[in-house]
Amino acid sequence: MMKDCYENKLPIQQLISFDKLLRQYDVMAESDDMATAKKAKRILKLADPYPELRDGFSDVSLLKKHKEVINVILQDIFPEVLTNNEIKTASLPYSDVIFNSSQRFRNILKDAGGENFRPQMRNLPEDQMYIVASTVILNFHYGFSFDFKRPFFYDIPDKHGVMRHYRILYNADFIEILPTDKSKNLTQEDVDELLDNFDNIELWKEKIPPHSFVAKGFVVSNMFDVTAEHSISEIKSGLIANDKRNGGNFMGNLQETFRSFFNVPNIKVGFVEYNPKDNRFERVFVNGMQSFLLGDDEVLPCTSALCKNSYHKLLEENSYFAISDVDRHYKRSEEIMLYKGLKEKGIKSAILAPIAENGNLLGVLELVAYEPNVLNSVNANKLEDVMPFIVSAVLRSKNEESNLIDAVIQNECTSVHDSVYWRFEEEAKRFIKDNIEGRQPTFKEIVFKDVYPLYGQIDIKDSSHARNVAIQRDLMIQLSTINEVLESAWQKRKLPIYEELMFRVNNHIDSIKETLHTNSEQAIFNFVMEEINPVFAHLKQSDEALGNLILSYESSIDMGTDSYYDHRRNYDESVTRINMRLASLIDKKQKAAQAMFPHYFERYKTDGVEHNIYIGKEIVDDREFDMIYLNNLRLWQLQVMCEMENAHYALKPKLPVPLDVASLILVYSTSLSIRFRMDEKRFDVDGTYNARYEIIKKRIDKSYIKGTNERLTQAGKMVIVYSQKKDELEYLRYIKFLRSKGYFTGKVEIVELEGLQGVSGMKAIRADILYKNGQKDHEKTYTYEDLMNELKA
Repeated sequence: MMKDCYENKLPIQQLISFDKLLRQYDVMAESDDMATAKKAKRILKLADPYPELRDGFSDVSLLKKHKEVINVILQDIFPEVLTNNEIKTASLPYSDVIFNSSQRFRNILKDAGGENFRPQMRNLPEDQMYIVASTVILNFHYGFSFDFKRPFFYDIPDKHGVMRHYRILYNADFIEILPTDKSKNLTQEDVDELLDNFDNIELWKEKIPPHSFVAKGFVVSNMFDVTAEHSISEIKSGLIANDKRNGGNFMGNLQETFRSFFNVPNIKVGFVEYNPKDNRFERVFVNGMQSFLLGDDEVLPCTSALCKNSYHKLLEENSYFAISDVDRHYKRSEEIMLYKGLKEKGIKSAILAPIAENGNLLGVLELVAYEPNVLNSVNANKLEDVMPFIVSAVLRSKNEESNLIDAVIQNECTSVHDSVYWRFEEEAKRFIKDNIEGRQPTFKEIVFKDVYPLYGQIDIKDSSHARNVAIQRDLMIQLSTINEVLESAWQKRKLPIYEELMFRVNNHIDSIKETLHTNSEQAIFNFVMEEINPVFAHLKQSDEALGNLILSYESSIDMGTDSYYDHRRNYDESVTRINMRLASLIDKKQKAAQAMFPHYFERYKTDGVEHNIYIGKEIVDDREFDMIYLNNLRLWQLQVMCEMENAHYALKPKLPVPLDVASLILVYSTSLSIRFRMDEKRFDVDGTYNARYEIIKKRIDKSYIKGTNERLTQAGKMVIVYSQKKDELEYLRYIKFLRSKGYFTGKVEIVELEGLQGVSGMKAIRADILYKNGQKDHEKTYTYEDLMNELKA
């Protein structure tokens, strides 16, 4: 029986029959044209002994049995003079049952894998195949007009393994659709229901049941090689697709498509970006993408990567440069990196295609092959059909990269926080609308009223002193080393100038031995650069022994700062590591806090980490605000700052300079307004009265306890500054709760602050923090549900 993969699942039973064709020969047999009538009668006479050829059959073995007769019946459809040119078959529709074909089609199958190769139609799911057959029935039997014509393709490799693509056009002149006893009468309502339910295969099977019709006859399939058009389409689709930067399969698919496009089995594709500012090629960072011009380099000057001719073609003319035989060019000019680099990679021919817009080079498409002459200046012109898509893709990619860079800069430098992004988005939409409608667009200031502020800082203790000590030590070492060189020079030459320079070096050492003055560092730097370095440069040239001493000195000098940079490096590294650890912790915790109630958050690094939080109804546009969310955030802030203290405690032994930190929280009970400062790209308090809050923030950590010389902030203590009694009671309650969770020791003191300029009447709670050796236990102390329950108690 027929081995058709769809045979038992279609609404149509397929019978092979030549009745409709033979009926045409019946008519031709009565023709007045003697030759035509004679030919028709001869064919009919051969077919008459085999009535199954008219009645139809499903047993494919009969095709072989009647092969010679069938060939005669089909001789007008398959003329011998066209058999090596046309790609044609007689078959059942949408099936691999083929019983006659042109010589060219047989050759294509032979190259692909011989007699056993069976081409498969692309993108023809079984369910869709059922609907395709049903629409044919609706059109030809029921008389409804359905348009579901889709192009069908065969993908067949040639003898080199290059994939070729053939479009199939069906001639259905010799087939008829006949109903069986399973067919149903369909109304317009039935058809309307089918029109609304394309994907409901069960409904289609209900209206047009399996095997409810017979397709009696055969179809003629005419195929056309559309490899070039298909390749162009595939290149276009691949370049349009999103996320090429991370798509590991993008380059593999693109190379396969170019192989079909050029009909060359081993083509490889590369890209390189052009930087006009520095006149150099740069690597494109896409997964799987390589550059044959750059090789292992990240960047190369164009003058190094190209020869004079290719430079002129690509950069000045924006035209293709083809190398049909790399070896031949290499023999002529072995010194040119272009040919040498390609030859070392085993490349035998190549095309370099400029990706340019309006005369501006954006990059170069590199096509290389491992056989000579297969890529050349003739087939390079085929690229004319695909280069517009490549240019568009590169321009889009550059825009995407620019947007990505902008996003990174905004995220790292001037981020608009997610919680208030909606308000900026509204204003941006209004700005664009005004511009489109011809009005003078202005970006109005963003203001949020009646928000409650929270401020916290973890400051590195005595950072200025630690920095000065580091600078002092580095300068002492550098000056002492300079003195050693000058002493050696004095002993050898006895020139008074060396003795005078040593005197001045010692004066500088004496000036910083006890205290580092404000201008000492710059004065010493200028002295070394302007007076010591020129002398050392002279000594290096005139005396080998002194030159070695000076080289040893110079090896200890940091190239970035032009000075000795050992203790300062340790200090800077310690500060950086503290800042990164504390900032990453609060950033991570922030994500959970936003889920409680959205609020504005910003943090910034100085000598330590500070953060501002604003919460209130205006920050969100779709949720009701309640004061419990403010209380919740205050408790969250206190907990997280204790965790940041513990994170520093765990990090401190690993630091080059074991710096201490001190924490402070400012409690401000009055709501205020914040305004986005366009010049500073950040929010600030709005109005004269609200400015008092900013004054307190700037001065509070410098304050002393009233009547003493003791600084308010201290290592090991959490300081909470406030002015109202209710805030004191609230935070004492929080400290008591967090003590039960292992955050505080229980030692608490309340102090008054010495008045600062413009600020008076402030008090502070100082609570001793409980430090733990392991962070894992600490992080399990309590959940946010515990926190909410505590607030509701």
